[in-house]
Amino acid sequence: MTPPALFVSDLNLPGRRQGKVRDVYDLPPDAGGGRLLMVATDRISAFDVVMPTPVPGKGVLLTEIAAWWFGFIEARGLARTHLLSTRVEDIPEAAFTRSTPREALRGRVTIGRACRVVPIECVVRGYLEGSGWAEYEATGAVCGVPLPRGIRRCERLPEPIFTPATKAEQGHDENVTFESASARVGAGLMERLRTMSLAIYAAAAGHARERGIIIADTKFEFGLDSRGEPVLIDEALTPDSSRFWPVDRYEPGRPQASFDKQFLREYLQGLVDARRWRKEPPGPELPAQIVEQTLAKYREARDRLCVE
Repeated sequence: MTPPALFVSDLNLPGRRQGKVRDVYDLPPDAGGGRLLMVATDRISAFDVVMPTPVPGKGVLLTEIAAWWFGFIEARGLARTHLLSTRVEDIPEAAFTRSTPREALRGRVTIGRACRVVPIECVVRGYLEGSGWAEYEATGAVCGVPLPRGIRRCERLPEPIFTPATKAEQGHDENVTFESASARVGAGLMERLRTMSLAIYAAAAGHARERGIIIADTKFEFGLDSRGEPVLIDEALTPDSSRFWPVDRYEPGRPQASFDKQFLREYLQGLVDARRWRKEPPGPELPAQIVEQTLAKYREARDRLCVE
């Protein structure tokens, strides 16, 4: 049964900030230090615009997928993660309000260790699509990483590449070179993040392929704990942060069928091509069929991936 849609939360907690999908609050610290509460709403964004139509149950699926991958990553010693709990019972009773009662958040919450965010998106690409494909077409490289000539759209790369981006509060993140990212946050830290990101991607891509899904690319976010050690934060390997393609329908040289937001992007691109939208706020209302089919893609990704 699909839970009721949650477009925005309103809790009696300090420090509220709102991302494209998640609402974040400060929780009282525990013996281990500061804590954050992240609420995965049913908002969905494309082309950096939040759509006015929610996708009911999407936030629950995102929370479940991310929590499963955090466990996968920690069990293999690939990285420490910020995850402390996904239990709504671990939120203080006084935090809930009439508009956002406890039951509205069940399955949607991630309580994580507060960290100092590293302002670099750690993107790993195993296949060439999206902004990476556009940059390769123009320059023959992605984020300063030279690639062989003649690679087709969506083709598998000789080996996965690490292509960082700067995090943007508004608008598009910007692809940057490894050297540029190192100048911003330190070469030693970027070396560690590159090694960790590539290792996580390799393990996750192998797991996914055995279950009929190609992880074409994905992005990770890291923070630093009180000792300055890297911690994987935010989310991991969800349809919102990755491109998932079905193995049995994969064919390089063209756009791929997907289990992620590409389905929605293609619908919206049709509106752009018809000059009915300009990739600017406000986004268009989404038809019920698009909402239902988008949710079905997320659900199938969960069902295939989140099993050992």
